[in-house]
Amino acid sequence: MLPSRVTLVDVGPRDGLQNEKQPVAAEHKIELVHRLQSAGLREIEVTSFVSPKWVPQMADNAQVLAGLRRRPGVRYSVLVPNLKGLEAALQPDRKEWPDEVVVFGAASEAFSQKNINCGIAESIERFAPVVAAAREAGIKVRGAISCALACPYEGEVSPDRVEQVVRLMQGIGVQHVGVADTIGVGTPRRVQAAMERALKHYPLAEVSGHFHDTYGQALANIYACLELGVHSFDASVAGLGGCPYAKGATGNVATEDVVFLLHGLGIDTGIDLDALVDTAAHISGVLGRKPVSRVANAVLAKRAVPA
Repeated sequence: MLPSRVTLVDVGPRDGLQNEKQPVAAEHKIELVHRLQSAGLREIEVTSFVSPKWVPQMADNAQVLAGLRRRPGVRYSVLVPNLKGLEAALQPDRKEWPDEVVVFGAASEAFSQKNINCGIAESIERFAPVVAAAREAGIKVRGAISCALACPYEGEVSPDRVEQVVRLMQGIGVQHVGVADTIGVGTPRRVQAAMERALKHYPLAEVSGHFHDTYGQALANIYACLELGVHSFDASVAGLGGCPYAKGATGNVATEDVVFLLHGLGIDTGIDLDALVDTAAHISGVLGRKPVSRVANAVLAKRAVPA
């Protein structure tokens, strides 16, 4: 039995635009969030509080967060890499705080060492004070496990390693865990094996999938998760965001493509597909290109045909 309803977290404003080569002004990011919530998205990752030296695309994080017209029932999340990032997101004089923060770890020792110069266990332990401070402030903490299927440096990653990171995140108080196929090489049975390890330690409602479409497997992998009862997934409007480890490849699975699949299965998302396609067309226009989404391009092409 597949779930009757699925929650989609649109990560386009953060993960998507952070990995686009072209910078996008804060007003366009704010407009993107507003369009997404108008289309029915109720979970949106809006920005990240990271060093502008390393991630200049997110230097306007405070401006974006402050500029949002919030809607009741919508959860706005931000990524924080450390305690300094959390403190920046939770400035006492800020009128609006995020509803959720995202911390991250890798299921690959090589990836962890090359990116943050420490192993898996130490990387998660560094987040312990971040998680504690966020929860004390009444903010939910979501954990993302990158390279859960494979790593660009060490190849295939075992489910045992995924479970190790899941247990470490649970140990520091992370409330929700997302299993991410960062380089988009996962296939359905391998994805299910990784997901099953997460489900040993977290309830269904607190496990999600994050799939890149580098090898065109993202929708198949989402369906494999649905078969397990998983009903929460990250996706990126217009397929925003590239894959930095596969030159020229697409990145996050497009939200429109996932919605089309789910609606075709009779699964409720609460999302208006036409409005979502309009949103994809708008932000793609800002970037000066077509959406990286088969559904968006198909719908837009159909609309262009005279009646």
